[in-house]
Amino acid sequence: MIRRRFISVRLLKPDMIIDQAVKDKLGRSLIARGAKLEDYQIDALQKMGVNGVYIREGEEDPEEEKKEVEIPKPVREKIEKLTVEDKSKVKLTESVKKRVSEGMQYIYSNVESEHLAETADSIAVDLMKSIEENDAIAVDIGMLKVSDEYTFKHSVDVATIGMVIAGKYGMTKKQVHDIGIVGLLHDIGKSKIPNEVLNKAGKLTDEEFAIMRQHPVIGYHILQEKKNVSKEIMEGVLEHHEKINGNGYPIGLSGEKINPYAKVIAVADIYDALVTERPYKKPMTQRDAVEMIMAMTDEIEINAMKSFLNSVILYPVGSTVQLSNGETAKVVENNMKYILRPKVVGLKTGKVYDLAEDLKCASIIIL
Repeated sequence: MIRRRFISVRLLKPDMIIDQAVKDKLGRSLIARGAKLEDYQIDALQKMGVNGVYIREGEEDPEEEKKEVEIPKPVREKIEKLTVEDKSKVKLTESVKKRVSEGMQYIYSNVESEHLAETADSIAVDLMKSIEENDAIAVDIGMLKVSDEYTFKHSVDVATIGMVIAGKYGMTKKQVHDIGIVGLLHDIGKSKIPNEVLNKAGKLTDEEFAIMRQHPVIGYHILQEKKNVSKEIMEGVLEHHEKINGNGYPIGLSGEKINPYAKVIAVADIYDALVTERPYKKPMTQRDAVEMIMAMTDEIEINAMKSFLNSVILYPVGSTVQLSNGETAKVVENNMKYILRPKVVGLKTGKVYDLAEDLKCASIIIL
């Protein structure tokens, strides 16, 4: 079985297979995805200041396809009859992904540029168009990937999720667009954090954590130097780690004192950080991440949380899931009020499990 793992460059060894392309600032390919690494390439990555890359481990299992569950014809017909397509999700075309990725690379490589805000605005326009063209009211997190580079991917995920949440939150079109800019730039201050702190594989010391906690302030000061960046956007960047109970940072604001943009971006930021693999942590399952967020009622503004829960599709229709009763099932309909509990059909028995509405299914969960 093949798996993908993010590791620090200092742990790379010759013959490891890299599972991402490495390019220079001009977009020229330096290392192709799938290449076996050699000593000189590892040295080059270190000299470039790359902190970590994805590698590919394991081998393909030729028997894997044979292990798939064969679905009896009556069950297939029942699945087709009961299938209700998901609400429209955000889809990014390859051309949009390319423009967004190049734009994010420009922003984080040129934080002093006078065109930084203009570039972020252009990316937000692209994301807004993708949402509007698809009439998107939901997000399938697995479909948003624009880059293997964590900062780029995370910022775009947060921006896109934030924009969809903002729509559910009742914000105007202009505010949704601004939310996109805040999401794209919320971590811009990390560009000034030393790499040894930013990508440390182990637990941060108190001193290192104090440095890390300064990134919203640094980001705010970077944006203060730019033209055409509104006060609301700057405050959204500054306050995206504030908590409703006042235990956040860097200021310790609480409740209504927190910028509305920051409240929305905070939910998207927490979720994407939880489900993304980093050098110092394994990714959390989407289900566990949602359950954690649902438990953060003293930290996350409740309307932002509800809007988030009405925006994320955890189990897309057509996906296969494992139930706690041991049965493998196919998702046929999602209930946006109860995103953890869709309607599914057992692949062997054909039994319908309405996990949200049927009390007989109350003890059954998706594993």
